Amino acid sequence: MISLWIITAVALAVSLAADRRKTQAAVLKGLKMFVGVIPMLLGVLAAVSLVLAAVTPQMLERILSGAGLFPFLSALGVGSIALIPGFIAYPLAALLRQNGASVPVLAAFITSLMMVGVLTLPLEARYFGWRAALLRNGLAFCGAVIVAVGMAWVLR
Repeated sequence: MISLWIITAVALAVSLAADRRKTQAAVLKGLKMFVGVIPMLLGVLAAVSLVLAAVTPQMLERILSGAGLFPFLSALGVGSIALIPGFIAYPLAALLRQNGASVPVLAAFITSLMMVGVLTLPLEARYFGWRAALLRNGLAFCGAVIVAVGMAWVLR
């Protein structure tokens, strides 16, 4: 993360040296865009907080444990709706695996969790349009199904 800050600072310094006026205008435009996104971002963060508070690891364990169609479809659904960062999702997947969740169910959960974003859909649609946002999420969901089914086929 520190390296990204350093790269950004160097790029900003180079840009300032090249054309001070354009750089200042670009920074002001970026700040205005950021201020415009804050309300939507706070709404998404509030929704994520509510979902994380409502869905406990024990609930996920009950829903996703085992193999079969119900845990598989549940994993796709929960993964598409939940917005859990990877550093929490992977240890959670390990815990679910220890408690009986099958690998295809975990593949469906993790893949849909990382690729599909139901909670962030309004924010995505605001910038890319509803058609692009729905298309991306639909294709990501299909990709999650393909990955999970592929894992089931490979590991049978």
